[in-house]
Amino acid sequence: MRGPRVADDDVTAPEPLDEVELAVEGALRPGTLAEFVGQHKVRGQLQLLLDAARIQQRPADHILLAGPPGLGKTTLAMIVAQESERPLRLSSGPAIQHAGDLAALLSSLTPGEVLFIDEIHRMARSAEEMLYLAMEDFRIDIMVGKGAGATSIPLDLAPFTLVGATTRSGMLPNPLRDRFGFTAHLEYYEPDELERVVERSASVLGVRLGEAQRVEIARRSRGTPRIANRLLRRVRDYALVHSGGTQPALADVQAALDLYDVDAIGLDRLDRAVLDALVRRFRGGPVGLSTLAVTVGEEPDTVESVVEPYLVRIGFMGRTPRGRIATPEAYAHVGVAHPDGALNLDDL
Repeated sequence: MRGPRVADDDVTAPEPLDEVELAVEGALRPGTLAEFVGQHKVRGQLQLLLDAARIQQRPADHILLAGPPGLGKTTLAMIVAQESERPLRLSSGPAIQHAGDLAALLSSLTPGEVLFIDEIHRMARSAEEMLYLAMEDFRIDIMVGKGAGATSIPLDLAPFTLVGATTRSGMLPNPLRDRFGFTAHLEYYEPDELERVVERSASVLGVRLGEAQRVEIARRSRGTPRIANRLLRRVRDYALVHSGGTQPALADVQAALDLYDVDAIGLDRLDRAVLDALVRRFRGGPVGLSTLAVTVGEEPDTVESVVEPYLVRIGFMGRTPRGRIATPEAYAHVGVAHPDGALNLDDL
């Protein structure tokens, strides 16, 4: 929104901060598959699917995007709508807790519209069962009345493309999973790919980074673009406050990330607390998830879904039938000598 004119100069007041931030956030998301960094195999598969739908002048097949948080599932859904030249409708599994919620959503779709449902595995079971018929035949059955007098009224839907995103594909019922024409499994990013993500985002944010700075941010980003972008913003803020500029030195990058408790390999305060408890208090385990969570003052779900995946992936923790164990690499990172006779993954 433009403000009043200042004297005779063509100068306007700055846009409200929230609008500016929203614009920046939107700019950080790539708009096409060609701009999307990483996930080469998935991008090629999606491109083929969208090109075939365009040639046949039909909506694209339903798409399931599976993978850990922060890898670009929402961005890919937006790209599917953009490259299909179709409108996009956004929703989420937790918001669809009744079949009526889903019926209202589906009946309002326009022909060819792309419907994105995030965390689709958290939909209510009654809504999932309604979705089976909608995905396959573009039709739903509305129940009118109760008891012996209840009747089913079929309602035809406009053809649409469903893009579902899930961090736990194993929780999806087989009948729902089988109705997706294509399932994409997103993988964690390699360091060089994250460097390219940081380079692109830095140019959008107006931050000038050298190669050493990009490498430092990338290696602390846990293989996740969302985390890389978040750390880049904190580096930008630190440089602005302490250096007064937009060209942070390597020391600025390291100081900013250390200030926010992100260590050299991307572990944060909670990660280190879990490792420290596992190594020092429980002598490397095995220890149960609930006991470990209580020790660090967090919910078991948080430890299991946020902390463990990365610690397991980098080889610092093992999941065994007897509980969680620390590996020799975890001992080394914590700075404690690995005891002889301790349980190792190779022993199982």
